[in-house]
Amino acid sequence: MVTDPIADMIAQIKNGQSARRTTVALPYSKVKHAVAKILKDRGYIEKVDVKKSKTKGELVLTLGEARIISLRRISKPGRRLYSPAKKLPRPMGGAGVLIVSTSKGIISDREARKIGVGGEMICEVY
Repeated sequence: MVTDPIADMIAQIKNGQSARRTTVALPYSKVKHAVAKILKDRGYIEKVDVKKSKTKGELVLTLGEARIISLRRISKPGRRLYSPAKKLPRPMGGAGVLIVSTSKGIISDREARKIGVGGEMICEVY
């Protein structure tokens, strides 16, 4: 059993990219799927597929040519970090993406500022 599935997802993406893999397969969860969709929308991942069976599901991420320089977990199970919308940090001066878990779902920092809602800072990517 994994105690922090998001950190495990981040580690698998980093390891897959450093090993020059084209795809990375992860156990499915709604949270991981939401994070993967944001990474896809921002161009860090080419494709997100969900393969479901009766007992379990699998999330298959196709890594593209875009290189992820840094993918870092911010809020951890031992120390949760929250921020209001106005004080959300801007990774790389706005060039990166901060993924935030809000009452409106898991969204990027730009969307959170736009709708004026803060939440738990999950990870940052640039």
